[in-house]
Amino acid sequence: MPSAFDRPGACGPYGWWMTESDELARRLDDLDRVAAIKALKHRYWRVCDGKDPNGFRSCFIRSGARIDYGRLGVFDDVEPMAKVFERMALYRVDGQYAILDMHHGFHPDITLTSPTTAIGQWTLRFRQLNMIDRTETVLAGEYDDEYVVEDGAWRMAASRLTERWSIRRPLGDDAVVDVGEFA
Repeated sequence: MPSAFDRPGACGPYGWWMTESDELARRLDDLDRVAAIKALKHRYWRVCDGKDPNGFRSCFIRSGARIDYGRLGVFDDVEPMAKVFERMALYRVDGQYAILDMHHGFHPDITLTSPTTAIGQWTLRFRQLNMIDRTETVLAGEYDDEYVVEDGAWRMAASRLTERWSIRRPLGDDAVVDVGEFA
């Protein structure tokens, strides 16, 4: 009678009882998870630039998100940070938005730690126009994030931004800023 060790895939290169097709399915699932996490972070930056406080909130877990955004503050839940975001992003002077942001994130390094948890690092290039004091800020930084699945979707459970460098300069009197549309 054959032993368990005689079964295809047993103790083979794909692990205990795992066949090659099982391993391929697992790898495809992992790729789907990583793609969903990348889509979450891209959506986060779009809602930030689009001045969408509800979209901002939806990128984080409902309760207990740890957020450290340096100069903007350290928070133990998304709601206090969302209020800061809302106050800044939606502030208007003479009917025009006072703060215009542009987030570009790249160099993702995502590590799955389980089927429902992951960590990730991203590089940020950030640009902001402050129409009140007529300045432009350019910043480079690094995000360290933790992700979890909540209600069937990936969300950020923690996000820390480490600023690498920034420059702030005045917008010259000849600078004309044309503000487009926001949803």
